[in-house]
Amino acid sequence: MKRILLPVMAFATLMVFWQVYVTFYDVPKFILPAPSAIWSALIADLPLWTSSAVSTLSVTIQALAAATFSGVLFALGFSLSRTFEATLYPFAVVLQVTPVIAIAPLVLIWVGIDNVERAQVIIAWLVAFFPILANMSAGLKSVDANLLELFTLYRATPLQRFRLLLWPTALPYLLASLKISGGLALIGGVVAEFVAGSGTATGLAWRIIEAGNRLQIEKMFAGLLLLSGIGLLIFYGFALLERLLLRHRA
Repeated sequence: MKRILLPVMAFATLMVFWQVYVTFYDVPKFILPAPSAIWSALIADLPLWTSSAVSTLSVTIQALAAATFSGVLFALGFSLSRTFEATLYPFAVVLQVTPVIAIAPLVLIWVGIDNVERAQVIIAWLVAFFPILANMSAGLKSVDANLLELFTLYRATPLQRFRLLLWPTALPYLLASLKISGGLALIGGVVAEFVAGSGTATGLAWRIIEAGNRLQIEKMFAGLLLLSGIGLLIFYGFALLERLLLRHRA
């Protein structure tokens, strides 16, 4: 209970201080709007904000699903063949170290400016893929050698070896990587939408750009608040999933 109450209390204290500071010093709202103004901007256009939040969340989930599937698949391939790993792993590292902001314009050109959502999914997949690949590979390599020999001794099939030994060992690594990649997928989708600037963009990033062009700073903060909320939802959602799946493990 304390883990919930303490952050909530700290956030409430920050909001009160923010409101008092802005009111007392009469800070212009185009510089720093009060929390009450941000809340009013959020409530006034709630259907639009909800639609944009759903669009952003949809892109994030699609990209994360693709990153999970491809990351697990490549990690399995790396565990089965050192040659396969030596050939392709450097390319995965290149994707990880190349700034997404530099890749985004190219992806938008290739898929077309009218297909912003597709570009968002691709870019978000690019940034979410490597943590899953690296963690899943580490999990598969951490299998106890004695247990591997035991499975060989009992002539376990490859499917039995994966289902009963490799997958349970690698699962904690995969769940930990999902908490990281979930946030990265959200960032990748937002970056792609910022780079696109217009077109068919309908997510929260476009709403923030639109508000910034009109100097509606309170709406910009409202969009940032929703993005932060989605990020927290993804992180703590996977944290809860991790606790549920691993609660019976030592």
